[in-house]
Amino acid sequence: MRTSLCDQLGIEHPVFGFTPSEHVAAAISRAGGLGVLGCVRFNDAEDLDRALTWMDENTDGKPYGVDIVMPAKVPAEGTQVDLSKLIPQGHKDFVQQTLLKLGVPPLPEGEDSQGVLGWLHSVARSHVDVALEHPIRLIANALGSPPSDVIERVHAAGVPVAALAGKAEHARRHVENGVDIVVAQGYEAGGHTGEVATMVLVPEIVDAVEVPVLAAGGIGSGRQAAAAMALGASGVWMGSYWLTTTEYTLGNSSTQQALLAAGSSDTVRTRIYTGKPARLLKTRWTEAWAAEEAPQPLPMPLQNLLVSEAHLRIARTDDPSVVSMPVGQVVGRMNEVRPVAEVLAELLREFDETVERLTKLR
Repeated sequence: MRTSLCDQLGIEHPVFGFTPSEHVAAAISRAGGLGVLGCVRFNDAEDLDRALTWMDENTDGKPYGVDIVMPAKVPAEGTQVDLSKLIPQGHKDFVQQTLLKLGVPPLPEGEDSQGVLGWLHSVARSHVDVALEHPIRLIANALGSPPSDVIERVHAAGVPVAALAGKAEHARRHVENGVDIVVAQGYEAGGHTGEVATMVLVPEIVDAVEVPVLAAGGIGSGRQAAAAMALGASGVWMGSYWLTTTEYTLGNSSTQQALLAAGSSDTVRTRIYTGKPARLLKTRWTEAWAAEEAPQPLPMPLQNLLVSEAHLRIARTDDPSVVSMPVGQVVGRMNEVRPVAEVLAELLREFDETVERLTKLR
């Protein structure tokens, strides 16, 4: 399993592993893929710097990348306090009442309740500043093309830029803006995702652009990776599948318990997480937001600010039924906790077996 991207980025296999955990990202890189650390959970530039320094020391010299969340157009943005004033009181009341009904306790006394601020444009820019101080090999943007000045700066540092796309027209626009690698993310994917399925989307984007395309959405096996290559992809982008690895230790055991018990139909695409459509694990928290009396989600970044403390509180509970976690439909294949190296080795072995089987069909 090797494509031109392997030589370009210095990796053994074109398996790109997105994860919010530096431990998982480093393990993916050590195993021969490209670990891509999601930066959105880092509110403080110093915390991200520490995480990347740790990766520098724990990837055995193997390449890694980072993923930011930055809109192409700079939004009107004030401080967190200013933005919070734009959140209707009715929405705040609904969140508090829902947490009470679900039995989610308040945060411990004195614990920071500001939540994740990485969705703010200014914070994302600080992530770029920090990342370029480390030997990263890729910057990906979960919201499409970064602003043109960011792309220019990243290119000046000799680092390629990747951007996620849910439509062929988005992919063409990314390339026109200077993006080097397009991640074709299908409807099945976890987190922010569009409305076109991976099987349809990947060949559409491959035909639309002349840059390498990574297939994303619903990939959790060597057979699926082989299918992605057959559709014209130069590699695969996997996110959800790493959530049930041994190295993933963010949150508590209830998160992995919920994921291990879920089937492929136990997800929902909703705007309640950030204000933009994202696929989450279906739980009592998502069902509360789907109720008739629930308010409509707010636009990004207000929705994230609204629920940020709630997510912190939910993450502290040991109740799998209220977990708030982005995950794709591939969750139905995530049935055991295993080390990253074992997961990747199995994928590569099954990829080889699949390709060999297909050659015999001629």
